[in-house]
Amino acid sequence: MKALLLILGITIFTLNIFAQSGKLKKADNYYEKLSYSYAAGLYLELIGSEVDSPSMKSKLATSYYNMGDMKNAEKYFSQMINSTEASKENYFYYSQALKQNGNYTESDIWMQKFHANSQADLRGISYIENTSYVDQIEKQGIRFTINNLNINTPSADFGGYPSSDGKSSYFVSSRRKRIAVQNEWSWNSKRFLDLYQASVEADNQMKNAQLITKKVNTRFHEGPLCFTADGKTVFFTRNNISKGKKRKDQKGIQNLKLFRSTIDSKGKWINEEVLNFNSKDYSVGHPSLSSDGKTLYFASDMPGGFGGADIYKVDLNTDMTYGKPVNLGKEINTEGQEMFPWISSDGNLFFSSNGHVGLGGLDVFVMLPTKNNEFGKMLNVGKPVNGQNDDFAFTMNLDNKTGYFSSNREGGKGDDDIYSYNLLKPFKTLLSVQGIIVDLKTKLILSGATVNLLDVNGAIIQTTIADINGVYSFDLEPELDYKLSASKEEYFDNQGAFSTKDLDPNIEVINKNLDLEKDPGLSLYALVTDRKTGLPLEGVKLTVTDNISGDVISYSTLETGDYRRPLGDKKLNDQGSYTFVLEKDRYFSKTIFYKTQFTKPGQYNVHDALDLGLDAEVKDLSELVQINPINFDLNKFNIRPDAQKELDKIVEVMNKYPNMVVELGSHTDCRASIKYNEQLSDKRAKASAAYIKLKITNPARIYGKGYGESILLNGCECEGTVKSTCSEEEHEKNRRTEFKVISTGNDKVKVTNTSTDSFKKN
Repeated sequence: MKALLLILGITIFTLNIFAQSGKLKKADNYYEKLSYSYAAGLYLELIGSEVDSPSMKSKLATSYYNMGDMKNAEKYFSQMINSTEASKENYFYYSQALKQNGNYTESDIWMQKFHANSQADLRGISYIENTSYVDQIEKQGIRFTINNLNINTPSADFGGYPSSDGKSSYFVSSRRKRIAVQNEWSWNSKRFLDLYQASVEADNQMKNAQLITKKVNTRFHEGPLCFTADGKTVFFTRNNISKGKKRKDQKGIQNLKLFRSTIDSKGKWINEEVLNFNSKDYSVGHPSLSSDGKTLYFASDMPGGFGGADIYKVDLNTDMTYGKPVNLGKEINTEGQEMFPWISSDGNLFFSSNGHVGLGGLDVFVMLPTKNNEFGKMLNVGKPVNGQNDDFAFTMNLDNKTGYFSSNREGGKGDDDIYSYNLLKPFKTLLSVQGIIVDLKTKLILSGATVNLLDVNGAIIQTTIADINGVYSFDLEPELDYKLSASKEEYFDNQGAFSTKDLDPNIEVINKNLDLEKDPGLSLYALVTDRKTGLPLEGVKLTVTDNISGDVISYSTLETGDYRRPLGDKKLNDQGSYTFVLEKDRYFSKTIFYKTQFTKPGQYNVHDALDLGLDAEVKDLSELVQINPINFDLNKFNIRPDAQKELDKIVEVMNKYPNMVVELGSHTDCRASIKYNEQLSDKRAKASAAYIKLKITNPARIYGKGYGESILLNGCECEGTVKSTCSEEEHEKNRRTEFKVISTGNDKVKVTNTSTDSFKKN
């Protein structure tokens, strides 16, 4: 009896395996034919069975992903994603499902893993080059106002394709339920799509939706369309309706094709024909026609693309024949899905993609035209058009301000909904800065360098990593000043500055390469500033002499005002002795001596030990040093101790600048006689000058002269019959000592001498 039960048990077990294997094979067959709804139902029944596996859960999760059920897609991807059977595509789809479910942080982690496992994939590259994509999209601000249309239903509704006169709009919907005809497709068990026409109201609402004739709408899918400018021709998308074996490809899939019809005087679509670059072996659809009618844009997964659906263009000849389809290249297309192209009348190409980094699912992007009618910069159109769900079928009316897009976001009326929009600010060709990071000496490319874009105050705006070719790039705003910094381990940092102000309007890209110098372990660093403002000085000629080796290096500071010197010839505990000569037009020159011992590795900052601030040209020494009044006892001219302190300040400045020539002028108020005031002021001036002469090199550089009351600063005259009514405070302003800079002895510093008789002796 036990043997019988054992045999029966084995027999039942074996029959179960056969049954499960057959069901799995059937599910896989559905999966291969893109019948994801049917496949998912069977895979679910096999969860926990003997044929359950990470590979099966991958197909189940992918089925849910393609059906738009991201909750279940995330659930089943998470159950197999850490297995050895997980593929790079599993990483990508799992990342996208997480993002559409609002988990951006976890999504980014899996995009990094995706890129690490497929570094040449354009989807991963797009992410790595835009890791701060959310912040960048947020910084664009709100460009649209949007409105959910009243015409939407719980079924799928999408589109908004304008007629040539703008009075009506066409859309796609699965709202029609057919009784006598099989009306569900196995992809997601939803009804097939039909084309509808609606009138357009003043507020961009669509009303009075009418199904286009049964001759246009078949029992399969009809989809996106566009019209020629004269309204006499329509291009539209439809499932392949050929008969027999010509209908499906080798996998049994009924692909999409592009059709063309003419429109007669009564609005009927006649003379239907299939475009000659269609094939049963791949899909072609989503047409959009350029404003001049010469170029047709469309989406296709034809062989030779990047993967998934790509955007193509084809020339449309005057005799309604076509050129050869051209893939728009990797600037637009990725291994993901690029679909729903729409070319506006001003040349902007809008499309939806899940391959470029976005906010989730399909995002709407725009390619902006260049001056040469090529496509330049790509831009995510931002919120509120884009969100964490699918956003697609973006179209624009002839006014280039209004139009429609579609989305399956929460808050709609059901499945996909149509939204109208108003464009608040136009799309403009973006400015950008780009460059290459290389080794200063070898000129080898430095990939992996960190590059920062900073504002004029040094705050970081964006950060990126130079790619494998050493290339970095940032988007910019017009009429702003920027800074750049680049850093890499074992290299010195480097900085640069540039501006987008007053640019030639034809400039779209600013090229700014940055060289990094290898750090040998020891280095000198000097920062030269304007003493008054504290800002770095550009254009300072530095002549640096190594007093030990005799080597002389000349260098002109850049906008960062700094100088760095690698010391490959030095080792720890060596002595260093350097002479720095600093020269700049309209600044006083300076010579400093720097000595140190290199007791530890690293950078030695000369400006921390010595004053490298340069003084700009002056006319009066009061612009260089704060001098308090030079006081004398009544009717005397001997130098008092308090006056010595002030005169010593002049000594310090004149010794600092050994070629400076100064006139010391003494002035009085109007009280007492003219002759007396002149004699007294002259004695005081000469006494003050004599004090300074004793303490400076080349005493002839200063001379004292008394001006008495001859140069009053106000109207406080009081000689002869003139009676002054000035206050004591006003008289005090005229009792002063001035130190005029007559010459600097340096032709780089120009001084305008305002004294009319400097150094004229009595």
